[in-house]
Amino acid sequence: MPFLSVNGINLYYERRGAKTGAITGSGTGSGEEDSHPPLLFISGTGGDLRVKPNVMDGPLASQFDLIAFDQRGLGQSEKPTGPYTMADYADDAAGLLDGLGLNSANVIGVSFGGMVAQHLVLRHPHKVKRLVLACTSSGGAGGASFPFHDIQDLEAEAYYRKLLPLSDTRLSLEWQRNNDSKFQQAIEKSIAARAHLPVDEDSQRGARLQLEARQFHDTWSRLGEIKCPVYLCGGKYDGICPPSNLQALHQAIPHSTLDFFEGGHLFMMQDKKAAASMADFLRG
Repeated sequence: MPFLSVNGINLYYERRGAKTGAITGSGTGSGEEDSHPPLLFISGTGGDLRVKPNVMDGPLASQFDLIAFDQRGLGQSEKPTGPYTMADYADDAAGLLDGLGLNSANVIGVSFGGMVAQHLVLRHPHKVKRLVLACTSSGGAGGASFPFHDIQDLEAEAYYRKLLPLSDTRLSLEWQRNNDSKFQQAIEKSIAARAHLPVDEDSQRGARLQLEARQFHDTWSRLGEIKCPVYLCGGKYDGICPPSNLQALHQAIPHSTLDFFEGGHLFMMQDKKAAASMADFLRG
């Protein structure tokens, strides 16, 4: 399995080249010789490449030299003792690119990954050519995403019964009453998607440390420093990252554009136009 030592810990990553379609654990840096830079994907809260389908199964993997990884404390990556900081996550992303021999990349950050991507472009601006920030928030005066730490201790069914209507605000109480079986099926599907993952002490600790770091995310006062082109996008019905948070990012980030799609927090899966729009932006 492909691991890379980054900042003293082992990170699990996957790389799928648009030309070969093969997943590989070795980085050659050759992507920078292509017409488009490699694309680094930074995942959200609890991101784990063992959960399928994931970005490697989607349309971006067939179009770009795509790199995705499990962030510290998550998935198959190492779970060092905490605390973790947002700077740690950003430096891990930069270190992964260095370890793969890449001076820079295009970057997509989704949800928590979008928070990490903000810190990445602020701490390592030369690493990011073009940036997609999806369903994410700046923190501070720009607004915060839903505090996942408030529901982290709920049992699985109660967790998703609370989370799904936040993820897509169309799943209102009235909708739930009129679609009880559909809602229950959605809950069971969400539980099943992660049922094969280990639930051990290290995994639980790593997930908790991520949420603790997330609470201190705040880039609001520095967003004006971002110089690269930025594409902001999200779902019209997202209650985890409300549209107002993306609008605030748009107002604060120079050279940014903003689009909303038909969906909630999972708009990338719900509206096929979303990935196509991201790809168009990344091609410049």
